[in-house]
Amino acid sequence: MNGAVVLAETDLERLIPRFYARVREDAQLGPVFNDIVEDWPEHLEKLVAFWSSVMLGSGRYKGNPVMAHGRHSTRMPPELFARWLEIWADVTNEEMAPAIAAALQAKAGRIAESLQLAMFFRLAPERGAVSQRA
Repeated sequence: MNGAVVLAETDLERLIPRFYARVREDAQLGPVFNDIVEDWPEHLEKLVAFWSSVMLGSGRYKGNPVMAHGRHSTRMPPELFARWLEIWADVTNEEMAPAIAAALQAKAGRIAESLQLAMFFRLAPERGAVSQRA
């Protein structure tokens, strides 16, 4: 064995609840998440399945994160994504080996960027376009 540290499903089962406990207590994120999530145990199971699919290739997650987050775009401005990533970095650094923490953080950064593009990016009107007014 080469001594490489490997992420396991049990790591995610430990990490995700600890991370979201911190999110729920956060002054910025807590009110949003606590209002949106109706059943925390069910939501945490779904999030473990999501991260299992993303990081381990398990295919357990069957949802649509863009649609799920898009429903809450008025409550989740881009700056809250940055706060979510800060807490994610803190908790993954505390709970995981450095290489795994870095991989989880990199993946979360790409996911956050994709979600923000899907939720907030709008093309500007073409230059020289004539606006119609009544």
